[in-house]
Amino acid sequence: FETLVRQRRATRHFRPDSIAADILERLLDAARWAPSGYNLQPTHFVLVTDPALKEKLKIACLGQRQIIEAPAVVVFTADRNVVRHNFEKSVQLDIEVGALSPQYHDKMKSFVKLAFDHGPCGLGWFFKAFGKPFLRFVKPTPDIPAVHKRYWLTKQAMLSAMNFILAARAAGLDTVPMEGFDETRVRKILGIPRSHIVPVVIPVGYASNDTLKKTRLPLEGMLHKNGW
Repeated sequence: FETLVRQRRATRHFRPDSIAADILERLLDAARWAPSGYNLQPTHFVLVTDPALKEKLKIACLGQRQIIEAPAVVVFTADRNVVRHNFEKSVQLDIEVGALSPQYHDKMKSFVKLAFDHGPCGLGWFFKAFGKPFLRFVKPTPDIPAVHKRYWLTKQAMLSAMNFILAARAAGLDTVPMEGFDETRVRKILGIPRSHIVPVVIPVGYASNDTLKKTRLPLEGMLHKNGW
């Protein structure tokens, strides 16, 4: 695993070699097993292999050529309405396999409602947004997804993206995670609902140059033991 993470690096150019459909499906299946807050699993994947769509996507991604060079591009999205769409489904699956008790389900339901609910008429969001600084005087208070939903969703999608990137490297493939793109244009080109955010776009394929090197700053400058 250490070799895998040290070898992975962003790829500047791809060969035109195609990727078998079953391999792409396995990579995306690995991505969906990433952890997610409250097990809500808000991440979706838009797999783009059509050359005409990739040409349009390249424009939305500020002309980055990897979009059209790579045989496939995966656009990661995350659903703002994930509680309504996924909560009960994921909980029922957990109950069926014995990972969650019906009693804990009731506790989880009330907690998720507290964390994500905006109502009524947006008043829930208002009190959560402006009450947090005062609540912190009384007890430790985390960031609340109802207030910082994009931030929360981005974290969930990036966990899946990292699974995908490492799975691709394990399969002998290369990737380049892209943050430079026009999100509104990407959504329009691919018909992604407005209720979804797009945190990252990842071309995947075989690097045209497999001798590229990778460096990192030393751990000593990043590690802080028992405090800063």
